[in-house]
Amino acid sequence: MLGPLCEAIIYVADMDAQVRFYRDLLGLKVASPADRDSFSDEYWVTFQTGECTLALHGGGHQDFGRDAPKFVFRVEDVATVRETLISRGVPFGEIRSPAPGVQVADGTDPEGNVFAIESAS
Repeated sequence: MLGPLCEAIIYVADMDAQVRFYRDLLGLKVASPADRDSFSDEYWVTFQTGECTLALHGGGHQDFGRDAPKFVFRVEDVATVRETLISRGVPFGEIRSPAPGVQVADGTDPEGNVFAIESAS
């Protein structure tokens, strides 16, 4: 039912500093947006890391309950997988579309850690 782990999201407060860290110190290549000198106005920056994307998500406040890393699993149909998992007792939020052609729903594990299922066309 779940596909491969496709994304790890890190919530950040200072996008420019975090991009410099992952790009300049760790040597990751920025996937999107790739044509920027400054990332301070960006809310979403992704890095090429192979099969799984590392995504920096702006607006973090270092609040563990809200800003903890999130793992995202690719699925064929968010609505179907969400309903199946809900029927198994997995808590899920509503389906949302953060970008055109993308559907996401967040679930939580027994300790409150958030994960997501996502489909993209």
